[in-house]
Amino acid sequence: MKIREELIEEMFEQHKPGEDLFGPDGVVAELTKRLMERILEGEMAAHLGYDRGERSSPPRENTRNGTSSKRLKTDRGELQIDVPRDRKGDFEPTVVRKHQTRIKGFDDAVLSLYSRGMTVREIQGHLFELYKTEVSPDLISRVTSAVAEDIQAWRTRPLGAVWPIVYLDALVVRVRHQGAVTRRSVYLAVGVNLEGTKEVMGLWIEGSEGAKFWLKVITELKNRGVEDMFIVCCDGLKGFPEAIEAVYPKTIVQTCIVHMIRSSTRFVSYKDRKQVIAALKPVYTAPTREAAEAALEAFDNEWKEQYPIIGQSWRRNWERIVPFLDFPADIRKAIYTTNAIESINSQIRKLIKNRGHFPNDEAAIKLIYLALINAEKRWSKPIRHWTQALNQFAIRFEGRLPL
Repeated sequence: MKIREELIEEMFEQHKPGEDLFGPDGVVAELTKRLMERILEGEMAAHLGYDRGERSSPPRENTRNGTSSKRLKTDRGELQIDVPRDRKGDFEPTVVRKHQTRIKGFDDAVLSLYSRGMTVREIQGHLFELYKTEVSPDLISRVTSAVAEDIQAWRTRPLGAVWPIVYLDALVVRVRHQGAVTRRSVYLAVGVNLEGTKEVMGLWIEGSEGAKFWLKVITELKNRGVEDMFIVCCDGLKGFPEAIEAVYPKTIVQTCIVHMIRSSTRFVSYKDRKQVIAALKPVYTAPTREAAEAALEAFDNEWKEQYPIIGQSWRRNWERIVPFLDFPADIRKAIYTTNAIESINSQIRKLIKNRGHFPNDEAAIKLIYLALINAEKRWSKPIRHWTQALNQFAIRFEGRLPL
């Protein structure tokens, strides 16, 4: 709808120099107030079946009964409007519902601040600074709790049948559980779909990370429609690969190289750490499996006496470490590490570092879900060289890629 120029001119004629045009007492707020009241009056006329001031000979079953004042929290501060009432009290307005104290844009502002890790107190201060609006902790809690149904729907939504790459990882958060603050593991599954874009497949929370719970996670993914996963990248948790293969026996399990390097450096003194990492690099950047084995042998020749456990660890996990070497260099970067999910974990840790602990599992899931939704907004483009990768997958996993 186009607003007439004369109306705009009339509005600005009433605007005083120096007055805040968009403030709580400005012209825009006054226009919003009048517009909402006009719509409410129209809704009342439709409800009663006659316009204000319209005469009628037979007595009417229901009539107007004045107005009641309502204060609404909006993106531009508080707004006071007059809501029409009827004698019977059965008028149900839609533009501003009964008992509604804020409009949607305000809720979106609260959720946006909450999803960026702000505490309730920080959100209160920020909203007052922006809109000169006092907001109670209870209101913030009710706004953020309103996403509970969205979370449930998101966590149980059907998933695509085929996922070329899936990353599985967990991070630890502190949650009050059964009267004590404990460490809880948040499990995340992030997949690369057939279009090459990343998508969070699911979010779970449990007492600790273990292969048994990962088996439950993977089984749930299958129940939600995931029929095939070509490559799953995960850490070196004992029993993890077996849990994946129990549900998806044809899936290639790739142990995250970054996790292997971190695990290896736990046994290394600080003064040797950079040298050891540099000596391991030829292993995972080798052009072939044979070259990688030769590089590991060279590493052992140099460091075996000081750190024998490193070579032993890499050899023990060798068949889970080297699958990515069967692919071209462009694709290797997408599958040899869980960095795609590690970056998300890093963002989540930044959000929760000032919180101390969550009051319950639901509060932790709520914040992490909102953070994940924010992260997904930036995943509009496919990963690099996806067309080439898809062609390689079609050859490597013949008959498993839908045409």
